[in-house]
Amino acid sequence: MPPVEQPDEVELVRPDFALPLAQPFTGIEAAALADIGPIVRGKVRDVVDLGDRLALIATDRLSAFDRVLGTVPYRGQVLNQLSAWWFDRIADLVPTHMVEAPDPNVTIARKCRPLPVEVVVRSRLTGTTGTSLWTLYAAGARHVYGMSFPDGMKKNDPLPRPIITPTTKGAMGAHDLPISELDIVETGLVEARCWDEVRSIALSLFERGGRMAAEAGLVLVDTKYEFGLDPGGRVVIIDEVHTPDSSRFWRTATVEERLAAGGQPENLDKEIVRIAFAAQGFVGEGDPPPLETELAVRTAGAYLEVFEALTGRPLVPASYPATPRVVTALGSYQRA
Repeated sequence: MPPVEQPDEVELVRPDFALPLAQPFTGIEAAALADIGPIVRGKVRDVVDLGDRLALIATDRLSAFDRVLGTVPYRGQVLNQLSAWWFDRIADLVPTHMVEAPDPNVTIARKCRPLPVEVVVRSRLTGTTGTSLWTLYAAGARHVYGMSFPDGMKKNDPLPRPIITPTTKGAMGAHDLPISELDIVETGLVEARCWDEVRSIALSLFERGGRMAAEAGLVLVDTKYEFGLDPGGRVVIIDEVHTPDSSRFWRTATVEERLAAGGQPENLDKEIVRIAFAAQGFVGEGDPPPLETELAVRTAGAYLEVFEALTGRPLVPASYPATPRVVTALGSYQRA
């Protein structure tokens, strides 16, 4: 595995981090929602079945290397509200699963049948996970995801054009695996016509996301999309869109200077955690080290910066502990 650079040390103190740190939103017990619907706990979301709809509860749990590593203050709220913001801005490109957001951490979504692949769009040779282009390339691979790459490329080099590097969806605790677009179709994971539509939508979303990120002083380096089919068979985007959890963002103002000096870009996303854990020798195997408070706060600061840069407004922190307001919001939605 290639050497991993430590992120810059950034001192970030926000007084409103005290409650999320002391009482992190780790999720909701099934008993609290017994009168609302059955609940399933995913890596970072709790999902409540409401019949023809789902309540997606975004917690502060953070997952990297396919493992839950700890909690990050306001992570769930940032992802939920930023995705809602993006859903409004991509609705002309693809239908979305979103119905409404009755709480800062909750999305009511239409039920869809998820496609069994994650659609990752990349514009640079970078990354730290086992499925990232740089990790595979640095290990000697020159033909991955059904595409060939020349010798002599360096970490963070731009690709000639954005490419799609899909992965399978690993079950809880299992690793996602690279797969080519051809294998997706030939193995029957996704029907050919549907996949053609998915790849076209994904590239259009990435183009728009990159343009809007650039206007906000950010580089959208790569991102993960998840798609499903609604009851009528339409392709629908689900999960989240262009968040610092599902995407890699760099600060535009310093990218070229840092790369020219042989350094690394300023990451404003989950890569902050990945780099820190990889530097301690954890890349998904064995027991992870604890997610220390300083790292959680620094990551939260990056998430808030991305939210504010993109939306043009500060995050209005929701109250903690989060469970009472989330339960109240879901109860009110059910009774409406």
